[in-house]
Amino acid sequence: MGFSQNFSLEATRPDAAEIAAVAAILPAGTPVYLTAVPGADPRAQIDAAAALRKAGLEPVVHIAARRIASAAELRELLAGLRAESDMKRLLIIGGDIDSAGPFPDALSVIQHGGLREAGIEEIGIGGYPEGHPRIPLGRLEAALDQKIAAARAAGLGVTIVSQFSFSPERVVAWLRKLRGCGITVPVKVGMAGPASVTGLLRYAKRCGVSASLRGLMSSAGRGLIGHAGPDAILAALETAGDLNASPHYFSFGGTVETARYACEAAAGRIAA
Repeated sequence: MGFSQNFSLEATRPDAAEIAAVAAILPAGTPVYLTAVPGADPRAQIDAAAALRKAGLEPVVHIAARRIASAAELRELLAGLRAESDMKRLLIIGGDIDSAGPFPDALSVIQHGGLREAGIEEIGIGGYPEGHPRIPLGRLEAALDQKIAAARAAGLGVTIVSQFSFSPERVVAWLRKLRGCGITVPVKVGMAGPASVTGLLRYAKRCGVSASLRGLMSSAGRGLIGHAGPDAILAALETAGDLNASPHYFSFGGTVETARYACEAAAGRIAA
């Protein structure tokens, strides 16, 4: 039951009713990550973060480096988040588009974004248990080392937040490889919350988790229908030993349903 506790989850454009419903389910202070939606108004991110904070939860906004049009835009967003939601944590990602502004990647935001000066104390950076569909493994590993070093140099705490996977074996092997390479920072293990199998297949294709996709399709062929959750990954990590990891749920089946699932798993009421 230890791994399943201290979880976080993601929400996409949550409205007031959804935030109230989630706050009624989750323990106070639970981190809720706000997805970087392409083309979204920064004002919407600030308002959602403020509503989460008011509801007693910990907002963590995604910052997509290549979607930031200017350094001034980033400063304004950070100032608004600090003033209205007491933002202390961010997730810094590259963003799967070509760079159009001053920040070509997550590393450049960590190094030059003025995060500590804006009141940020901790950042999340991306991790990929199954690799990245467009970035070679060597580059991924080098970038991870660079981002951790840059965060520490800037006086920021750092956590790895991984892409979701459906493969317990790959997730455990990836975590053990990180630890074997001397990377000791906490890891939030991305996993898809309960959702329809059809929906999970769609997101798996979109996010490039091909190995997990094949495994899920194989399970589906053996009778997996309706809804599915990350029960097998939770079970594997509960027994994998202390890897300094905790769950991070992607709310593909809805934020409220995912919040209920996460609380049931944390209480030990999910049977793999």
